[in-house]
Amino acid sequence: KSAYNFVPGVMGLILMLICAMMTSISIVREKETGTMEVLLVSPVKPLFIILAKAVPYFVLSFVNLITILLLSLDVPVVGSLFWLITVSLLFIFVSLALGLLISSVTRTQVAAMLVSGLMLMMPTMLLSGMIFPIESMPLILQWISDILPARWYIQAVRKLMIEGVPVVLVYKEIGILLLMATVLITVSIKKFKYRLE
Repeated sequence: KSAYNFVPGVMGLILMLICAMMTSISIVREKETGTMEVLLVSPVKPLFIILAKAVPYFVLSFVNLITILLLSLDVPVVGSLFWLITVSLLFIFVSLALGLLISSVTRTQVAAMLVSGLMLMMPTMLLSGMIFPIESMPLILQWISDILPARWYIQAVRKLMIEGVPVVLVYKEIGILLLMATVLITVSIKKFKYRLE
């Protein structure tokens, strides 16, 4: 059934776009309007400003995740629902970190939209395994797909949701997403401080 293939991909695409694109735009908007300076002179540390900007999109993405799972009744959750939601929350965090990184290196909302759209939407649709099997891609495209968080998330969701495998067989994907989250949040916080000091 096509739904079995597309639901994990749609989950990855929607969560990636909402988290990364919306987060990047929200912080850049503060820079453009000049309100970021007001936030930075407050006693609140820059790390907490970043987290405060990310929390609403984290909650919104979680609501979207639950909505997708409720709407995709044709696709039964064969595996553990707990681990499916846990991996999804980890992916949401990775996407938020990516959005923060984009907002740190761009100065305008238009630039943030272009970067997040070109670098996230098209590669996520074409190279993450959502539409085309990764095994059938040329080797160079397989290497590019390895650095996309959505590729590992979609792979993990298919294993947990459709195949119903135990979480032990998804440790590789979870480990890669954890590594990506750590690297992205570290780099984005460093870049955020340097850009605004």
